[in-house]
Amino acid sequence: MEIQYNENNEIELDICKNLDKNIEVLDTLFADWGDIVKKKFRLEREKENLAIYIIYIDGLTDNEMVERTITRPLLYEWRGMSAEQSGGEEYSVFQILFHNQTEAVDLTQTSKMMETVSAVLKGDTAIFVDGQEKAMILSTKKFPTRSISEPDKEAGLKGPKDSFNENFRTDTALLRRRIKDPKMKLKQGVLGQRSRTVYGLMYMEDLVSSSLLANIEKKLESFSIDGIYDSGMLVHLLEEKWYSPFPQVQTTQRPDKAASAILEGRVVLVVDNSPEVIILPTTFNTFFQAADDYYNRFIVGTFARCLRYLAAYITVLLPGLYVAITCYYPQVLPTDFLLAIVGARNDVTFPIVVEVLLMELLFELLREAGIRLPGQMGNTIGVVGGLIVGQAAVEAALVSTIVVIVVALTAIASFAIPNEDFASTFRLLKFAMILLGAVWGLYGIMLGILVIQIHLASLESFGIPYMMPLVAGSIDDEVEFQDFIMRKPIFTMKDRPLYARRHNRTRFREK
Repeated sequence: MEIQYNENNEIELDICKNLDKNIEVLDTLFADWGDIVKKKFRLEREKENLAIYIIYIDGLTDNEMVERTITRPLLYEWRGMSAEQSGGEEYSVFQILFHNQTEAVDLTQTSKMMETVSAVLKGDTAIFVDGQEKAMILSTKKFPTRSISEPDKEAGLKGPKDSFNENFRTDTALLRRRIKDPKMKLKQGVLGQRSRTVYGLMYMEDLVSSSLLANIEKKLESFSIDGIYDSGMLVHLLEEKWYSPFPQVQTTQRPDKAASAILEGRVVLVVDNSPEVIILPTTFNTFFQAADDYYNRFIVGTFARCLRYLAAYITVLLPGLYVAITCYYPQVLPTDFLLAIVGARNDVTFPIVVEVLLMELLFELLREAGIRLPGQMGNTIGVVGGLIVGQAAVEAALVSTIVVIVVALTAIASFAIPNEDFASTFRLLKFAMILLGAVWGLYGIMLGILVIQIHLASLESFGIPYMMPLVAGSIDDEVEFQDFIMRKPIFTMKDRPLYARRHNRTRFREK
């Protein structure tokens, strides 16, 4: 049987009254499916012999629920029942089954074959009744998924230890658990013509900007793709300036961080099969914020945030500055320190820039190898490899001890940045600064900083300036700087950030 599809890879077919024709369509669609479960039943009632067809996918469906709520009531409790006992002659058999006999709450009906097939592919169970132009859809999803665990990329000493996992409904439930407000809405949709990946936009109805929400929805509807397998793929499609090394949307594993963003008036995009959610919009400053900042005292949080900003500058500038100063301006160094550098480089044959690039590439290789290896082994390779290879390189006169210290300090500083995607950007820019310092010295470093600043000032994230509040004024500048480099005490942060609607920005009141 040939089935017609439209340009969106959807079946252009309605459910017909003839059950055998519906079964023929389903057999064609699910041909060579070893995990499909389908069964045709004959239910004998007084004056009629009823045919019912049930279909679902083994492994995505709760088999016990299907038996408990469908098979057992229909085959044992309803068999042989008269029309008067089951609901009366004025009701159709479909209505009797839908309203009276099937022991389930999450039960819907549809007349479209595409909606029925999509529901089955999501783990639901479809029930067809002979003589009816519609089918019942019973929610019986039971996906193979891992349990809720601690976040591995955004670990903290304080605060909750749960994290998102690959189950869409689990992720939305973790946010519902933290915000028990009927104004938090969830708009669901599907992305991917073949993967049919479910996504959800979660936001506060009275806080989110209508233009922001419309902009995000328009962006999600502006492309068509075969499949979306993780939120990381969606991030690339949402970014306006794809060529920028800086991430223009933020991802997180922590439900508390996502819930806080929702209460600020931002939108959280939850994607099925992904252990991370996307926060829209975002700014440069939000990547330096960690959950611990708000669970510790404000002085500790502010100090930690200052260290992160310092770590970002060290990651980008330290190797380039070392190359520029030692190559072009050795006279600015103290005499004793300059003599120490010269003594350390007595037996080194490579130029300084090659020496630094060699060690930086070595550390990046060790970092990448540590990620690919299993947990404890990866940590061991990172530590032991760095010590052994670094010491061996010094003894072999390939690099100097000063360069090992500079590269090690740069690597440590990169780990202090709480967002991995953001830290990767600084690790890439580090190599550009090394080359600029080797070619033009401090002038090259200043040129690189100027280009980066101009580029950052030109970025936007769904209408919000990326460098907010440094590059744009607001109604009250003091409000925008209350959670910048300095994190003020909670009781002084009375207004929400710029993301929220202007007339509803108050979030703390003293009674």
